[in-house]
Amino acid sequence: MKVTLPDGSDLTVADGATAGDVAAVIGPRLAKAAVAAKIGDRVVDLTTPVGEGDRIAIVTPDSAEGLDVIRHSAAHVLADAATRLYPGTKVAIGPAIKDGFYYDFEFPEPVGEDDLPRLMEEIYRLLGASLPFQRREVSKEEALDLFAGEPYKVELIRDLPEDAVISVYRQGEFLDLCRGPHVPDTGRIGAVGLLSVAGAYWRGDSDNTMLTRIYGTAFPSKKELDEYLERMEMARQRDHRKLGRELGLFSFHDEGPGFPFFHPKGMRVINALLDYWRREHVAAGYEEIRTPMMLERTLWEHSGHWDNYKDNMYFTKIDDVEFAVKPMNCPGGTLVYKSEQHSYRDFPMRIAELGQVHRHEMSGVLQGLFRVRVFTQDDAHIYCLPEQVEDEVVGVIQLVHRMYKTFGFERVHVELSTRPEKSIGTDEMWEMAEKELASALERAQLAYDLNPGDGAFYGPKIDFHIEDVMGRTWQCATCQLDFTIPERLDLEYVGEDNQKHRPVMLHRTVFGSLERFLGILIEHYGGALPAWLAPVQVAVVPVADRHAEYAGEVRAALQGAGLRVEVDVRTESVSKKIRDGEVTKVPFMLVVGDREIEQRGVTLRARGSKDTRPLGLAEAVAEIAELCGVPEVESDA
Repeated sequence: MKVTLPDGSDLTVADGATAGDVAAVIGPRLAKAAVAAKIGDRVVDLTTPVGEGDRIAIVTPDSAEGLDVIRHSAAHVLADAATRLYPGTKVAIGPAIKDGFYYDFEFPEPVGEDDLPRLMEEIYRLLGASLPFQRREVSKEEALDLFAGEPYKVELIRDLPEDAVISVYRQGEFLDLCRGPHVPDTGRIGAVGLLSVAGAYWRGDSDNTMLTRIYGTAFPSKKELDEYLERMEMARQRDHRKLGRELGLFSFHDEGPGFPFFHPKGMRVINALLDYWRREHVAAGYEEIRTPMMLERTLWEHSGHWDNYKDNMYFTKIDDVEFAVKPMNCPGGTLVYKSEQHSYRDFPMRIAELGQVHRHEMSGVLQGLFRVRVFTQDDAHIYCLPEQVEDEVVGVIQLVHRMYKTFGFERVHVELSTRPEKSIGTDEMWEMAEKELASALERAQLAYDLNPGDGAFYGPKIDFHIEDVMGRTWQCATCQLDFTIPERLDLEYVGEDNQKHRPVMLHRTVFGSLERFLGILIEHYGGALPAWLAPVQVAVVPVADRHAEYAGEVRAALQGAGLRVEVDVRTESVSKKIRDGEVTKVPFMLVVGDREIEQRGVTLRARGSKDTRPLGLAEAVAEIAELCGVPEVESDA
């Protein structure tokens, strides 16, 4: 019997061979490393029989599929350990997720994070036992008998069709309902770490039982696990919710869940971001507009948002007319466009809006500034002729890369997302739009991944994912090509032929959500924002009360240069003030005492350094002003 390998070559194996046998024929080293296999596009256990002509790939731990198999298997081992240590525990579900896995339990007694070391000890005992994962297919009736004592499994089984073939896996004494695949045995899992405990409603429904969810992760080696845990600890220390509170940037309150409250220092950072954003957009030829927060329901129906997005929108009535609070800026922007007649000579029109939008998010997914119910979208809409689309998309790509370099985001991963299942517009529109974006990416010489089915409901898009210092990626900027909304909202221009035509519309952002981008920056820099962004750029530290008047003069000179300055007049020692300045991440501290007054100078200390330098006041102001300027970068996109 012959099977086909990923390189296109054929391999002869015995009749009845399994995927594991294929790995062994290829070589003993591969067989030892293998954790699963792919037959066609389906990831399967190594015990799965192969057929004549099957396309086979061996899955190893260094692949995304391999890690998922390891982590899913680790979730089963966690469930085995939990049911052994806590008799009477009912098990729910335990999938692999990004960076790890979780399992949901109904424990007979409270289980918290203090119990994780005990669970870890049992997990490692089970790993050491190298228990085989054994797959078996059963009927629905058999499955109901096997899991008669597990109410959550029974509920899942009852939801399946009557003629469903159901797979179960056993390792040792533990049996689970699962599609698989799994590693050959528990000894192949590698290194496991349990991370946290949380509550989770069964099936995400608040009317159901609150279960205990245990999160964990697994890696092929302890070294990889330790590196991941180190990154996790760094992320914990840099948590923007913690730093935002400590630095006095923003807060959240029970009276407005999911709605951030920005404090004076937070607004200083936001305004610095917006000043930079506006400078870049003016230079790139954008005009700025502002549109209303609420608009009539009929507009949202015409735009397609009502049918495709209403579950995420807020509504109200004014004079018995239904209004929607905008979740996006584009329909309002189109009304600005329609308020005047346009000619082909007007294009391209680049119209930007820093619009505050509201989206209804479930309370369980709210996460600091990363997931909120109100945020500022740094939107822009480009209206252009079909032949201008590629140039405009390339211009967006260059703007995105230039702005990201300013923040030190040099590694940007790009995806092209195509038509989703729920969408508007014709097949021809979508095909043309997808080709235009792909052509622009190729012209910009950008490598990209295809992300099928993840486009916006009105058009395909290019998404930009930035990588922070902890190796995490964040999707922020996007560029969406839209032939459908101009049609639905009747946008027109007069062409060179003196006839009316539809413009092409590009939707794009750079930050995405200003609030989320701020959260990313706080964690990326660990709260020590670059000097040009810092809420307090300079702290003036008088040695004693008699030096306060001169400290005020220093502040006035710095503020005259456009710097954000505070004077620390507390009755604390100079060393305590300096320590506090370091804790609050102030880029520059200027100490003033008798000597500085006499010499009309200051003593400069930079953040993170113990070195100090005496400078004349004018010299210090000029130097600090230069250091606090926005860095100039060039795009190589």
